[in-house]
Amino acid sequence: MTAPMTSLQERMQRVIRQDVQSMHAYAIQDSRGLVKLDAMENPFSLPAELQAALGERLGKVAINRYPTSCVGDVIAALSKYVKLPEGCGLMLGNGSDELISLLALACDRPGAKILAPLPGFVMYEMSAKLQGLQFVSVPLTADFELDEAAMLAAIEEHRPAITYIAYPNNPTANLFDEAIVQRIVDAVGTLGCGFVVFDEAYQPFSSRSWMQRMAQHEHVLVMRTLSKFGLAGVRLGYMAGAAALIHEIDKVRPPYNISALNAEATLFALEHADEFARQAAVLREERAKLLDELRDLPGVKPYPSEANMILVRVPDAKKAFEGMTSRGVLVKNVSALHPLLESCLRLTVGTPEENRLMIDALKASL
Repeated sequence: MTAPMTSLQERMQRVIRQDVQSMHAYAIQDSRGLVKLDAMENPFSLPAELQAALGERLGKVAINRYPTSCVGDVIAALSKYVKLPEGCGLMLGNGSDELISLLALACDRPGAKILAPLPGFVMYEMSAKLQGLQFVSVPLTADFELDEAAMLAAIEEHRPAITYIAYPNNPTANLFDEAIVQRIVDAVGTLGCGFVVFDEAYQPFSSRSWMQRMAQHEHVLVMRTLSKFGLAGVRLGYMAGAAALIHEIDKVRPPYNISALNAEATLFALEHADEFARQAAVLREERAKLLDELRDLPGVKPYPSEANMILVRVPDAKKAFEGMTSRGVLVKNVSALHPLLESCLRLTVGTPEENRLMIDALKASL
């Protein structure tokens, strides 16, 4: 007997998971016609001669073939670039977002949980929920530091499969107290319950890293992206850790997840890493200048930054955001993301010219 016809809405309600229906998609702001300082991108394009060289090189890529050996070439080049410790391995992802999803997939055992401090990167929680895992959040302190007692208690109680530490954190831009971080790593190691993942997305702007230290802790993984390096459009992330551990997680990676064009662009960028290092140095200098200027603005409180962004608390985030947008500068209003972020904006560090426009727009919008 033929079933009655149903509307698309009814069909979706019956077929698509209820938790997915209640979720919000990752929001991307419309930046057309605006100075784009909302997404922590590197604002510099390649010099003209490097653009031409890259274009010629990409034109020779065999896009009619699946990417095979080029992926191994990228892994080898990245391993050399980061000075991968002996006994460690490295795997690639389509941005670090995919690596976060793959970690949730690989650790999806009955009752498994993912733990992270909040406010933090939204994809930790989203990946857990999409995979059907429980997400455990631990609020930061009022000054955006790790709450050591609360973190250790949550780890003891929940025994998470994955504990994320964004290093530095997004959107607060700070590096957490190193002694507290070490005690959290030691606690997870002693309990034997899971892994600690350091998300070092902003490593080009940070003064500390766990890339070398992870060799002393088999349960530690370090994840990075080339998005902040200067290749946000290439979508390439990588994760390093004990070779045996990387080998297991790599089993859930989709075949050919890195395109041949992305791989070739990455190899080209690593061959010209000095240009990207120069750009990062300029952004660090600009960050210091911005912090000085922001401290002088009445009613504005900037927080310390080890990333290419600065979190600022203003009297009225909505008014300031709308005022800046109307003056042609797009930043991120993060005040609704977490109670600790009330009245906060996140400002990406741009070129000297962009930063001047941003400061002027903020002054006029307060």
